[in-house]
Amino acid sequence: MSYINVRGVEHYYEWVKKPSSFLVKPVMVFIHGWAGSARYWKSTANALSDQFDCLLYDLRGFGRSCGQPTIVQASESVVESQSPQAESEAIKELTYELEEYAEDLAALLDKLQIQRFYINAHSTGASIATLFFNRYPQRVERGILTCSGIFEYDEKAFAAFHKFGGYVVKFRPKWLGKIPFVDRMFMSRFLHKSIPNSERQAFLQDFLEADYDAALGTIFTSVSKAQAELMPQEFSKLTVPTLLVAGEYDKIIPAEMGRQAAALNDKVEFALIPGTAHFPMLEDPPTYLRRVKEFLQFTKL
Repeated sequence: MSYINVRGVEHYYEWVKKPSSFLVKPVMVFIHGWAGSARYWKSTANALSDQFDCLLYDLRGFGRSCGQPTIVQASESVVESQSPQAESEAIKELTYELEEYAEDLAALLDKLQIQRFYINAHSTGASIATLFFNRYPQRVERGILTCSGIFEYDEKAFAAFHKFGGYVVKFRPKWLGKIPFVDRMFMSRFLHKSIPNSERQAFLQDFLEADYDAALGTIFTSVSKAQAELMPQEFSKLTVPTLLVAGEYDKIIPAEMGRQAAALNDKVEFALIPGTAHFPMLEDPPTYLRRVKEFLQFTKL
């Protein structure tokens, strides 16, 4: 397993590559959603690796990445030589604002010396990607936002969601993963079509192992009044050519939310994948890949 220190935090990452006649293939970066990991992007990356070198990584606090900076005990001489400002920056805790995660991505790519690339991001990861597109448009060739959109603020609904989300994050005993068929129950709200058993179990494992502060913190920052007001503005000012993919029966981010987001900007193309829900890339890979490759101008399957 490969790790890289990004803004003081150990991040897991991996490359999915295939030998090619191309001297240099373009890079596609994959970003997962809330309480998930890069694991669920693996099959999509494998399918696209003929045309791209695919970079997968786990967001801070999720999957195999750490949640907060690791503070290394320095020698007394080093500590004494540091200014108070440098010392405070060295132990600064990162927040769980989505803008911070966009900066994590920028720092990760800088460390890996990747200057220009494509991005395919899912759900909460797609919100992070949208923020990244507008902060670093010169670095992104094209973007794919899978299951993303805009939503209206509803104080009562949001409060209820945050309360329920808090309970869900708090009650995650490790033995839950050993109960037969619990992975099916856990994934039922996210799916319309079945996905492989191994994928369901990986989702459950990622959820159970997610860092508590990161899991709870991103619930509050991704579903909030501030985010409801911000995202329409972010979609409106996109300059990166973007494909927004929605699942027809998605209950988490309904397709209409994606359609409304795409309508805000001529740079955003909307694609509906019939008969799928929140994971169209796993529920109907052939249709998803065909639509993505058409957008990327790679027509061969």
